[in-house]
Amino acid sequence: MSEQVKKPIKITETILRDAHQSLIATRMPTDFMLPIVEKMDKVGYHSVECWGGATFDASLRFLKEDPWDRLRKLRDGFKNTKLQMLFRGQNILGYRPYADDVVDAFVQKSIANGIDIIRIFDCLNDLRNLQEAVNATNRMKKQEGRGHAQIALSYTLGDAYTLEYWASTAKKIEEMGADSICIKDMAGLLVPYKASELIKAMKENTKLPIQLHTHYTSGVASMTYLKAVEAGVDVIDTAMSPLALGTSQPATEVMVETFRDTPYDTGFDQNLLAEIADYFRPYRDECLKSGLLNPKVMGVDIKTLLYQVPGGMLSNMVSQLKEQNAEDRYYDVLREIPEVRKDLGEPPLVTPSSQIVGTQAVFNVLMGERYKMATKETKAVLRGEYGQTIKPMNQEVIDKVIPGEERITCRYADMLENEMDKLESEMSEWKQQDEDVLSYALFPQVAMDFFKYRQAQQEKVDMTQADTQNGAYPV
Repeated sequence: MSEQVKKPIKITETILRDAHQSLIATRMPTDFMLPIVEKMDKVGYHSVECWGGATFDASLRFLKEDPWDRLRKLRDGFKNTKLQMLFRGQNILGYRPYADDVVDAFVQKSIANGIDIIRIFDCLNDLRNLQEAVNATNRMKKQEGRGHAQIALSYTLGDAYTLEYWASTAKKIEEMGADSICIKDMAGLLVPYKASELIKAMKENTKLPIQLHTHYTSGVASMTYLKAVEAGVDVIDTAMSPLALGTSQPATEVMVETFRDTPYDTGFDQNLLAEIADYFRPYRDECLKSGLLNPKVMGVDIKTLLYQVPGGMLSNMVSQLKEQNAEDRYYDVLREIPEVRKDLGEPPLVTPSSQIVGTQAVFNVLMGERYKMATKETKAVLRGEYGQTIKPMNQEVIDKVIPGEERITCRYADMLENEMDKLESEMSEWKQQDEDVLSYALFPQVAMDFFKYRQAQQEKVDMTQADTQNGAYPV
């Protein structure tokens, strides 16, 4: 080992986004984050993931905070560390496909307000749904000298998801103009030796840096990271120990210690990491006490590997069955999920495809007849509104659920007209900053409630926080 060339593993810290999204429903407020930023900035992280995903919705809906204000404050605090966000392709941070002008505006504002790396994913891995966000990021890179487009592939299992599929997709991502690739293992399905094979296969097909993101749900994530690093992965995602493990990521300090005195040594200071952990630990204990952190999400759920169902999808399914007094049908639904997934073209199970497949499986079992009733989301998937699946969808199901309807084969966003002017006219009386239009675009009702709250509190956007020169408020 000592004769090997040194290749320190880079680390993206998730405690300010995915860790608290996975464990405490994204409820960490900005005021709690800010006092520890200075110490986190000294660690030497590759990046800190601190925005996007569900943080935007949760900030407006539950915390009554402006998410743009959070981003500006974090950017102000992190002088040396890149800031990263999660972005759902044409869905941005919402749950419907948006027109390209909204995607462009959101990318521009995200980078202008402080984001460096945009991790862009699509629930079907349909690269057409990612191209506009990549183009917009690259335009900002040209204009502002900042902006990194990372495409995340939602990792899943199935006949079609061969090493050849992943490797050839990596090549296509490079051709799209992305700066790096992330393997997004949202359900903890990637086991150690498969990770080694996957990284090697992708590395043979692309020169782009490869990052690995996984969750500890199935109990194998730290071992998976070990094999992935040995196979040549460039960056791994970890969370500080108080909000690590369970449905979150492996612990930062543990991975740092694992690679100490090896060619992959991060060089991070464990004493500094201990101080940061000490800051978050009382908060974790408080969340346990209040019930915000459920001890159940801290355990290992091997059903994830047995049924290839993410933890969040399982809990959603259980609550749906409880409401119908049908908990005894749990295993029937578990058996039905792979069947529905196959009918819908074998998509990865990640937001929102996981909810769509899970809910339809519950309906199929409880109705006693498959697809007797189909949700509007199932119909949208069958129509092609979400994009192209890796395998063809079941024609019999299409004929039963959307008989005679014309299906969409183009990129759905090509059918959408520009929206920004219309959106701005709808909410102009509440607008204090250009970014408010985007908050309204993503979550109209939630944003309006927040704007009314903001006005009642007589709060004004702090214009001094915005860097108007770099285009945060373009004229």
